[in-house]
Amino acid sequence: MQDVLANATNRAARAVAPADGEAARLTPRQRMLAALQCLPVDRPPFWLMRQAGRCLPEYRALKEKHSFRELIQNPELAAEVTLQPVRRFNFDAAILFSDILVVPEALGQGFRFRETGGVEMDFILRDRKDLQRLNNRDIPDRLQYVGDAIRRIKSALGPRTALLGFAGSPWTLANFMLEGGSARAHTRALQLFRGDRAFFDSLAEELTRAVTEYLKMQIAAGVDAIQIFDSLGGLLPAEDFEAASGRWLGAIVAGLERAVPVIVFAKGARNWASLIQTGAQAIGIDHEITLGEAKEHIPVRVAIQGNLEPGLLAAAPPRVVAERTAGLLELMRGRDGYIFNLGHGVPPDARMENLEALAATVQNFA
Repeated sequence: MQDVLANATNRAARAVAPADGEAARLTPRQRMLAALQCLPVDRPPFWLMRQAGRCLPEYRALKEKHSFRELIQNPELAAEVTLQPVRRFNFDAAILFSDILVVPEALGQGFRFRETGGVEMDFILRDRKDLQRLNNRDIPDRLQYVGDAIRRIKSALGPRTALLGFAGSPWTLANFMLEGGSARAHTRALQLFRGDRAFFDSLAEELTRAVTEYLKMQIAAGVDAIQIFDSLGGLLPAEDFEAASGRWLGAIVAGLERAVPVIVFAKGARNWASLIQTGAQAIGIDHEITLGEAKEHIPVRVAIQGNLEPGLLAAAPPRVVAERTAGLLELMRGRDGYIFNLGHGVPPDARMENLEALAATVQNFA
């Protein structure tokens, strides 16, 4: 695995950018990787969280024939869903189509989708006895279908478009595992963190090890960068973020040994010092935090990603989407290491004309 990580690091270094004076000929992949290293680019790269699926008619056509689990566990189908938005909008990066809960499932805590919405885990993680039911061995083998999908996607993308892998953070995964699935209010993880720190740390350590091995497998399969989703990071008070989430994010980043750039997206988290200390090359900003605030706190050596309000894609006319997109681009003009994205995922009712307006605005920015 050490050789794999070293080879990935060399691949990324070679792919960053062409020779001086050739910025106008950056490929989408070169643009994305250069921005992640805070190098000058011709325009900010862009991709969108949850760009694959949901709102796309071609995805909905597949969903009529296949369940979500089939789509993520069948490498051919997962590759197709990943590629659909790139074909339509020419994003600078594709992101693997999968789910953060494949890691708990590989550990032995499976999940299914409720008819009423949301997910339900096979059992609720309540105590140390349940923790012992988790099996941290051979995680890459159990998730090999993800590696197979990545290889298919890379073959289709070639050297032109970057491919992002991802995983959920230990804190976010722990919330689902302790609640037994989706919940109106996630409370048990924080209760455990405050009431039985040793148990919480044991769970976080298991998840950190599993996520690190899973991401190493994705890197070996060919992803160009990684995003770690700490989607429930904002549930933590600022004074608890480092101990409950930040330290584990940092351990994952360190474990990947800078083989590829890492983006940390901690929705709602404002503990800037802890986020920077993770060692991630980029920090994703959700739409409840202004980019101006992020610029004040994030050093120029760290890239910034974000953060158009996703609801605009469903509710606003294309003109407004274009104006708001241009406003963010202007705000970040002159700062190397800016990646345009949403402040969360594409809503399922996003309108195609709004996505087209967004894409055209970024691609024509100069």
